[in-house]
Amino acid sequence: MLYPPGSLTLYSVIMPARDEQDSLPGTLRGIYSVFSAAKIPHEIVVVDDGSKDGTWTVLQTLQETEIPTLAPVQNKGANGFGRAIIHGLNHSRGDAVVIMMADASDSPKDAVRYWRLLNDEGYECAFGSRFIKGGRVVDYPRIKLLVNRLANFFIKTVFAIPLNDTTNAFKAYRRTVIDACRPLLSPHFNLTVEIPLKAIVRGYAWTVTPISWENRKFGQAKLKIKEMGSRYFFICAYVWLEKYFSRGDYKRPMNDDGLEPPAEQITAKTDVERQHQHT
Repeated sequence: MLYPPGSLTLYSVIMPARDEQDSLPGTLRGIYSVFSAAKIPHEIVVVDDGSKDGTWTVLQTLQETEIPTLAPVQNKGANGFGRAIIHGLNHSRGDAVVIMMADASDSPKDAVRYWRLLNDEGYECAFGSRFIKGGRVVDYPRIKLLVNRLANFFIKTVFAIPLNDTTNAFKAYRRTVIDACRPLLSPHFNLTVEIPLKAIVRGYAWTVTPISWENRKFGQAKLKIKEMGSRYFFICAYVWLEKYFSRGDYKRPMNDDGLEPPAEQITAKTDVERQHQHT
């Protein structure tokens, strides 16, 4: 264990939102209720990323009347999923962060499990997979599911890692990991690949737990597969070059006792294999 139990003080939810006025009330009430019941100190940083509907008004109302831990911010610069997450990270205060979607596709109970893995078990990254034993997907569009499995198989093979759901945004990190992965380059959905791959390649301690995912009930999905293919490839190539040609220049710092944590996280691999991971 790299960190003693109970070393974290605040859990920041980072949530990009664009035209999500219908989804946000239920999503945020669910997170606040579950986190409060679990007694997790938290803030919910929702980034209004150039919405043209009533998203900002909904956020202000919820903050004032129902959810005191809500901390909405507006991204008034260039928009994009990755830019919104970076904006949220820059405006958050937690020493641990979790990226969640505004459409209620991610389970707050899974986010609590992430917190336990970081705070109680000392991991630096907590990743979820919908495609291992115990994972679940509900109403996943067939074409997107096929593309998802092909993309994740490619990443898993090229990087020689046991993780089979790298592209899913729903992951949690200690703040030290986020800061060590900067500068963050991806302005769009490819940020969901950049952060975990950098964390893995740079030797941070990670583990995987099964998670669930449900398709949105309101609005339209923002991910456009045709627009993202080359962007995902670019960031994968960038981190792959770092993995094999940087000579360890970006590896995590040594511990105070002078020991280098294992670059290939044997514990994470064992956990995944124990759950009979499959592609």
